[in-house]
Amino acid sequence: MDLDLAERVFIVTGGARGLGRATADALVAEGARVVISGRSRKSLDAAVAELSEGSGGNTAVAVEADNADARTPSRLLKAAEQAWGRVDGALISVGGPPKGPVTEITDEQWTASFEAVFLGAIRLSRDIGTALPSGGSLALVLSSSVRSPLPEMAISNGLRPGLAMVAKTLSDELGPRGVRVNGLMPGRISTERVTELDASTGDAAAARAAAESQIPLGRYGEPEEFGRAAAFLLSPAASFVNGVMLPVDGGLLRTL
Repeated sequence: MDLDLAERVFIVTGGARGLGRATADALVAEGARVVISGRSRKSLDAAVAELSEGSGGNTAVAVEADNADARTPSRLLKAAEQAWGRVDGALISVGGPPKGPVTEITDEQWTASFEAVFLGAIRLSRDIGTALPSGGSLALVLSSSVRSPLPEMAISNGLRPGLAMVAKTLSDELGPRGVRVNGLMPGRISTERVTELDASTGDAAAARAAAESQIPLGRYGEPEEFGRAAAFLLSPAASFVNGVMLPVDGGLLRTL
């Protein structure tokens, strides 16, 4: 299937590593160009070099930025405009909040996570979404915690469902302008973040085995599997898919 992504330009926050990077890889493989952002200049530079390899250096540019910074959306839009004169969509990936139960998460942790994970994602979605032309597309990287709480992940359980409802509302608001808004709900994907979460239990191998036993496909997903799903959802090939929350979890969620 041709995803019709050639020459299109996408902003990918958190695009230097993890699920954001996997999505950037998939978009570039389909002929798109990307503006990636993150907080580590070293990681961003390495990612741009790898994404641009063999393309003459006109495939990716990077912006060192924090999602919690109110200036970030305008900086990303400006980078896309300066590099290629257009922007067609964005993947909003906000990273993972601290692990812990409700009874142990501090007010400071809630506040910091709200600024970065919740308000940061809303600001990026609002500002970039309203700047997109007809045919544009937004996708938010959320979590399976949108539909089912995760053990020891109180902040994610609290913030992700709200973001999903905001994304659904934004799809209603931007839909008449021809702009689509969707969400992705990754389950256990083999990223550095999930490796860290498994290790935090004290027995990473046992944690992984226990998690895999709950996944009908019997394994963790690979980042590129998520990236392909995200690229499709962002692409014109999914032109009548709007306001959905797509699980990418090997069947882990037991809800419809």
